[in-house]
Amino acid sequence: MQGSTRIEGSVALVTGANRGIGLAITEALLERGSTKVYATARDPKTLEVLHERYGSRLVPLRLDVTDAEQVAEVARQATDVDLLFNNAGAFEPTDLTDEAIVEVARREMEVNYFGALRMLRSFADTLARRRGVIVYVGSAAGLTNVPLQPTYSASKAAQHSLTQASRALLAARGVTVHGVYPGPVDTDMTKDLPPQFEKTPPEDVAKEVLDGVEAGDEDIFPDPFGVDFGERFHSSPKSVERQMAAMVAVPA
Repeated sequence: MQGSTRIEGSVALVTGANRGIGLAITEALLERGSTKVYATARDPKTLEVLHERYGSRLVPLRLDVTDAEQVAEVARQATDVDLLFNNAGAFEPTDLTDEAIVEVARREMEVNYFGALRMLRSFADTLARRRGVIVYVGSAAGLTNVPLQPTYSASKAAQHSLTQASRALLAARGVTVHGVYPGPVDTDMTKDLPPQFEKTPPEDVAKEVLDGVEAGDEDIFPDPFGVDFGERFHSSPKSVERQMAAMVAVPA
């Protein structure tokens, strides 16, 4: 358990704020009283509806987290950030028979790991100065590989490791770090998941994420799948690995 954080009156920045979990977090922050949210997306036009709804409290910014120059420019503009939500994510269906699997893995790593690392490097000093907070929106798949999503899981495992490193390296500078580990969420990214995966609305996930941040929870499991997964993972990581492997097991 870390120190609690107050959302009301804060200034936040959310990457990938135009849809899915990022959109839901952005709206939840503003509804809870954040004075300003920098909402970022590759195409700022996708944020126009949000801007119209919330006015000057919503600051739309162009940001592709794979572009170092854009990340640096956003860091120069957003010097008053208290809460950084590293939410931007990439997922592409693939398997070991896919000739393009290495390219898929690189694209996912570029967003899910290197993108988060770029944001960390660019905002560490600002957050230390303001004794701020970093929230990494990861995945339960980053704790145990889901073989149906092999390269995505690997990229989220890298992000999970970065979350732990950030927490250790920035603690002395007064920065609080949270990791978020949802299961399937009802977004564009999961539209092709098999029907046995029950998906949680992103609005429900956003509420639990902010509740966890305000409570000071280091690891946040923001949906029923995630809660159950987290309990089983902490009890027996190997049993969870075997359960995930069983999804793709070929009958003898």
